[in-house]
Amino acid sequence: MAHAAASIKKVRDLELPSIEEKEKEREKERRRRKIPRERLDRKRKSDSNTSFLKAARSGNLDKVLEYLKGGVDINTCNQNGLNALHLAAKEGHLYLVQELLERGSSVDSSTKKGNTALHIASLAGQVEVVKTLIKQGANINAQSQNGFTPLYMAAQENHLEVVKYLLENGANQSTATEDGFTPLAVALQQGHNMVVAILLENDTKGKVRLPALHIAARKDDTKSAALLLQNDHNADVQSKVSYAYITKT
Repeated sequence: MAHAAASIKKVRDLELPSIEEKEKEREKERRRRKIPRERLDRKRKSDSNTSFLKAARSGNLDKVLEYLKGGVDINTCNQNGLNALHLAAKEGHLYLVQELLERGSSVDSSTKKGNTALHIASLAGQVEVVKTLIKQGANINAQSQNGFTPLYMAAQENHLEVVKYLLENGANQSTATEDGFTPLAVALQQGHNMVVAILLENDTKGKVRLPALHIAARKDDTKSAALLLQNDHNADVQSKVSYAYITKT
């Protein structure tokens, strides 16, 4: 019996290292598969933020509110700096824009390129969104990194109603981009005659038509120059404009 017990013990001793090794391997495998809690939390947060922004872009108010209730930051943005307000403004989801503003979304928050919701709505021609943003205190003359203003963007894209509303509410059309282009200059360049006419009507002192004429002169753009002269009823301004074109300074 003693011999048998010794044999059993010996067998067990031989088997134990094998069991321990298997357990160690299983533990290593569990560790390899286990995602650290912080990493998992970051992934969940990232997924929630992405879904939140998609909901804003599609105008899904219920989903947006659901994510906000779940703790998503209302000003969270994507890799380009676009947040829910920017995306809703671009797509013209007026009710969602209003809801986001009421819940504390920053009206003048900007993207990585310096565009605000007003820039984006103006570029997209979303006139009702533009009106709401301005009523909520948006900076009407905000400039992006390249110097673009909401008025410039609306003029560039031929959004006549947006241009009119911006001008009526104090948009400064003499503000130029870093390349020296004004809203009038870009409207002339694009051939947006109705926008040009509105801008000229609001340029009573000739502050923007002179720079625009300089650009037309450099490009030998006689059509734009003629339009500038044709719409000018101020004799003093017309004289300066004519001289500027003739001398091509």
